[in-house]
Amino acid sequence: MRVEQIYTGCLAQGAYYIESNGEAVVIDPLREVQPYIEKAEKDGAKIKYVLETHFHADFVSGHLDLASKTGATIVFGPTAKPEFEAHVAEDGEILNVGDVHIKVLHTPGHTMESTCFLLMDEEGKETALFTGDTLFIGDVGRPDLAQKVIADLTQEKLAAHLYDSLYNKIIPLADDIIVYPAHGAGSACGKNMSKETTDTLGNQKKTNYALQPMSKEKFIDEVLDGLMPPPGYFPENVLMNIRGYESIDEVLNKGTQALNPTEFEATANEIDALLLDTRDAQTFAKGFIPNSINIGIDGNFAPWAGTLIPDIKQTILLIADEGREEEIVSRLARVGYDNTIGYLKGGFEAWKNAGKETDTIESIPVNELVRRMEQDPNLNILDVRKKSEHFSEYVIGSENIALDYINDHIAEVSKDKIYYVHCAGGYRSMIFNSILRARGYENLIDVQGGFTAIKESGQLKVSDYVCPTTML
Repeated sequence: MRVEQIYTGCLAQGAYYIESNGEAVVIDPLREVQPYIEKAEKDGAKIKYVLETHFHADFVSGHLDLASKTGATIVFGPTAKPEFEAHVAEDGEILNVGDVHIKVLHTPGHTMESTCFLLMDEEGKETALFTGDTLFIGDVGRPDLAQKVIADLTQEKLAAHLYDSLYNKIIPLADDIIVYPAHGAGSACGKNMSKETTDTLGNQKKTNYALQPMSKEKFIDEVLDGLMPPPGYFPENVLMNIRGYESIDEVLNKGTQALNPTEFEATANEIDALLLDTRDAQTFAKGFIPNSINIGIDGNFAPWAGTLIPDIKQTILLIADEGREEEIVSRLARVGYDNTIGYLKGGFEAWKNAGKETDTIESIPVNELVRRMEQDPNLNILDVRKKSEHFSEYVIGSENIALDYINDHIAEVSKDKIYYVHCAGGYRSMIFNSILRARGYENLIDVQGGFTAIKESGQLKVSDYVCPTTML
């Protein structure tokens, strides 16, 4: 028997591959399924099941393509109602895979169909628990997502179900069982996840706040406290996972069409596509196509795209570093953005060499910001980090408008003022600047290196540090 965690940092997501005696299982696969197929071929194994712990909200699963390409059976837990062929398992049902067995444990709470899969080895010993979004390392799944899809649910009802699932199904299991969750730190599916991606159940019983002895009422209060609104694309991803979607092969074929500058410009004007520039932030600042938006591929690309592009059906044209076009189309598809229709052949350099119009964003190092503040102490410093980051430690006198909610708060930024914009390291501030630049804001200046560089310089007054866990 072999168990492999396949972790994707961009989404903070863990998929799993289990192989035993020529048969294999994949749990919660990503949209691009070829790596799983190749892994099974290398092992001389047939993928028998694709196990889905629930209808995911933060990414589009690869269950349909993987089943289509391998003949595997898609398995959901009790109460799931997929609109495609799948096996809806019963609570306690045993799935046989080679010489090992997988027990279905229905654990509603994150969603009503949420299910954990308990792996038993060749001797029948319970060895691993694949918990999906029911139990994370250091946290549990947020119980407010399914209510966006099922009208009669409330987050309080879901939290109550989650309590019962944890205390009646998971806590009684043996301490030496290894917990394999669907997500780690950085995912919006929980609020307090550890950077660790596995642990023993026994250690989680000792350290996870949600597994400590408490009443159901206290548990509900604890789990719901501090939840931030989920990204807007989450409900759309749930529906795609329930109803089905276009094959990733078709999405890639459509999205990787090379367009020369003339074709690119004509297509953009004809269909009002979003121009998405995925280059490095500082490279973007030095020259870009007017009205394009920068979300760098070398960062939390897919979650930010999902957070900031309001319409999941938005047509998208790419400006990218050469050779990375297929990767970008795939990562957009992971969160349901399937309408990429091509990329600029030759990238921005080809656009510039064709004599097309370009734009820039001023970006300055911290020492230049300090120099300007010495001349004018009342400069407008705009912090686009999350609210919790800002109040934990910030430049004295700065304003805070979190990038996450810029579409709701753009009116708070005055076109008549000059703003010096920073985030933590420079990735988010350029996204922010590019969005507002495309909407006619000409007076935004980027601060290179963000708050990290500001603090390291020691030249600007910074508030006393407050640990985020001590704040409401």
